[in-house]
Amino acid sequence: MTYQQYPSQLLEKAVQEFSRLPGIGRKTALRLVLHMLRQPADDVEQFATAISTMRREVKYCRCCHNISDTDLCPICADNRRDATVICVVENIQDVMAIENTQQYHGLYHVLGGLISPMDGIGPSDLAIDSLVERASEGSVREVILALSSTMEGDTTNFYVYRKLAPTGVAVSVIARGIAVGNELEYTDEVTLGRSIINRTPFNG
Repeated sequence: MTYQQYPSQLLEKAVQEFSRLPGIGRKTALRLVLHMLRQPADDVEQFATAISTMRREVKYCRCCHNISDTDLCPICADNRRDATVICVVENIQDVMAIENTQQYHGLYHVLGGLISPMDGIGPSDLAIDSLVERASEGSVREVILALSSTMEGDTTNFYVYRKLAPTGVAVSVIARGIAVGNELEYTDEVTLGRSIINRTPFNG
């Protein structure tokens, strides 16, 4: 495919970089780049610095694998949270989605994906072993599986359930108020909140 020629190679390079972002085509990338070009140089420098600093300094919580500015994320460090309950999610966006419901007050565990043989993702690629270690420590009474209602989500649910079985910890799954095939992060807050509250024991 032949793209239009830009009057500046620098502009072309910037458009190429923006268009690498998810959901950003070249037209949208050009619009964003031209917008940045119209901004004061200091504002653009601040924007670039924020992105660069985030990439360089952001950490992953040593306990739950959520993103954090410190070794232990604010949720894990908050002694007001119920440390006896762990909610297992696919990614960081799901943590944000559940937090926005204000219906859950326990801790989290971010797997970093779902088991998907078609995509070459197996159990060893996910943070499952560290979840089992947390559940085996003796202070956890329940693990909530809050994964998307997809084939990959159900496969991961079953695998995690089998791995947790020897720990004796109760395993539950969020209620199916979420339509099959839906991603958790796109579910409205009311439905997601009710799904957490009305969770049921996982039947392996």
